[in-house]
Amino acid sequence: MNPPTLIVLLGPTGVGKTALSLQLAEYLDSPVISADSRQFYRALQIGTAAPTKEELKRVKHYFVGNLQLTDYYSASQFETDVLRLLDNLYQTHETILMNGGSMMYIDAVCKGIDDIPTIDKTLRADLEQLYEKEGIEPIRNQLKLLDPVFYRQIDLQNHKRVIHALEICMAAGKPYSSLRKNEIKQRPFKVVKIGLQRDREELYGRINRRVDEMMERGLLEEARATYPFRHLNALNTIGYKELFNYFAGEWTLDFAVEKIKQHTRIYSRKQMTWFKRDREIRWFHPEEVNWAGLLSDKQIFRSSTAK
Repeated sequence: MNPPTLIVLLGPTGVGKTALSLQLAEYLDSPVISADSRQFYRALQIGTAAPTKEELKRVKHYFVGNLQLTDYYSASQFETDVLRLLDNLYQTHETILMNGGSMMYIDAVCKGIDDIPTIDKTLRADLEQLYEKEGIEPIRNQLKLLDPVFYRQIDLQNHKRVIHALEICMAAGKPYSSLRKNEIKQRPFKVVKIGLQRDREELYGRINRRVDEMMERGLLEEARATYPFRHLNALNTIGYKELFNYFAGEWTLDFAVEKIKQHTRIYSRKQMTWFKRDREIRWFHPEEVNWAGLLSDKQIFRSSTAK
């Protein structure tokens, strides 16, 4: 008996994944599992280009608008939740579609992620309070004491990563570096990865226009509603943190919007750098994909990751 299949539609932000994912999901008669980590938060619909109400009616989606801004969620939790969901969905579907651009979350499902303990909210709050009062130095010092190996590897200027590393050390009772094994886990399904790409100039034009459309749809008001929660990790997100600088009087609105476009373009390059390392991905221009022809190509399934 052939194992079921997970088709992963991926690519940089703004490339056109949502429209094609709906077509593919309807072709496969499959729901869509979202692998866009910011679309998980229901308060961030416009700025994350989450599927609209009409699109959600067309195709059943999972992991869209399922979290509050205050909820803690990680790639490790996503791995666990998606694998549990797939066990259920494969009872009635031979093929399931996952769509998104959050690189680590996609890898967590396809390859597995190191077993990292869930962080207690009290511990996270204590470390964040320490950072607010005394800055990053005492947190760096604790990390150096508990995990000198990872201390030498981490970007010590990135306070969020330093705090996260320390809270893992404290929660696990062992060095974070000892948990980072980077082993590929076996999966009871085949993984077929389809990547969407456009020329850089074309992609950048789409990104710039999409930001303008977001502003027209109400991104400013959406960001203003989330401003009281700006300290939360969920809001360390392009499109919101720039507008927070405008609300704080540090930037003009026009400058903030241009920064959203710039930072989104930079993020798209980071996504492509990450994805291009994966030789399992078959790349296509969004306007050149014929799903019936592509999925009838036996080679794409032979070259997939069969676990």
